[in-house]
Parts: sequence; C-alpha cells; structure tokens
Amino acid sequence: MKNTIINGVNVYSFSSRKELIQYVSTEKKSLIAINAEKILHAKEETRSLINQNIGYADGIGAVWALKKKGFTDSIKIPGCELWLDIVGNFYKTKKFYLLGAKEEVIQETIKKLKQEFPGINILGYRNGYIKTANEQDEIIQTISSLKPDVVFVAMGSPRQEILMQEMQQLHPAIYQGLGGSFDVYVGNVERAPEWWVKNNLEWAYRLVKQPSRIKRQIHLVRFAIYLMIGKY
Repeated sequence: MKNTIINGVNVYSFSSRKELIQYVSTEKKSLIAINAEKILHAKEETRSLINQNIGYADGIGAVWALKKKGFTDSIKIPGCELWLDIVGNFYKTKKFYLLGAKEEVIQETIKKLKQEFPGINILGYRNGYIKTANEQDEIIQTISSLKPDVVFVAMGSPRQEILMQEMQQLHPAIYQGLGGSFDVYVGNVERAPEWWVKNNLEWAYRLVKQPSRIKRQIHLVRFAIYLMIGKY
C-alpha cells in the first residue's frame, strides 16, 4: 500500500474508496481522517496514534501533499461519506457498534440505518457523553464482550482516536473516527452543496456560512505555502 510521511504523519494514498475499504478489511485498524490542520499541528501523541493506524486523506490539503509527493492518483475521501460506504459494503455480513453524538441523534441514526440497510446487525450503541473513567472502561469492556466487526466512534479528535486505540488493544476490529458525521447523516448539520464538494471547495462554503472559521482556514493557506516551498 502506498503511503508517505508528511510532517511526521504517515498518510496513505488511495485512488478509490473501494481500495481503502478492501485494505482496512484485511488490516483491522482504525481509520483516521487526515487534513491540513492535523498535519500542520501534529504532536508526538497524535503522530503516534495516526502512524499505528490508517490515516487517509479526508481534506484537500492532505491530497495536495500526497500529489506533491508523487501520488498523482490520490483522491479526497470524506469521512462523513466513507462510513456509509463501509456500512453498504458490509451490512449483510458484519456486526456493528456505534458510539457518539447526543442520545437523540444516535437513536435517530440507528433508526435511519435500519431503514436504509435492512437486516443490518447492530449489536449496540451509546451516546458520546462519557463523563468518567469508569464509564469509559465500561464501554471498552462492552466492545470487548460484544466483539463487533466494525465500530464507529463520533466524538471529535483526538478523543475518539485515543478511545479507539484503547478499544483496539482488547478487541481488534475496523474502527473509524467520525467527528460530527451522525449529525450530518440525520440532517442536523448541513453539508456544502454538491458542486462545492465536487470542486474541493467545501472549506470555502463553510467559510462563507461561518466567517468565524477564518482563523482555521488561514492554516490551510499556511499549509499550502509550506508545500510550495518544500517544507513538507
């Protein structure tokens, strides 16, 4: 499998979602979305978590970096779409567990999945509000006991990646960190229109809708400059 190191972060290059899904189905590791911000602000802990797993290009900045490294067939794979591709590929043969979001959101997510993927085997689910170490230990033990094939964790970075790593140690499976993807799935959060997504301008649409994001988008410009001058 093709991969390269960018600012200490190991990023895999995939030419299609099918290629990624085939790879993770044999590796049983955590899928971690990589964008410019994650590469730019990578620290020792986050690098270690990513590099032990499968960091894929979820943002256009990561794709730019891969292409500059010679991986010209690299594509952007949005995590909020990828998890549904994984469900679509495996819902007839694998067992699932979902963790994250508010209680009403996770319940609505489960209901919608069962409607869209008849017969899907969901072993269990839980909201993402884990307040104590005991509660976290309980969910890890639940995963170890139920032994799902695929676990989706929607809690935001780096918390979801840290939790997935702890789960992996007791029960190897396919894990994916989803951030706010459950909210997107049930319609609580609006994604950019299709044209913006297809033209890799989702970041620009978000900026138009939320001007306060300008501080975050400046990091994308900084990252692009680093690529141009060969820092990465």
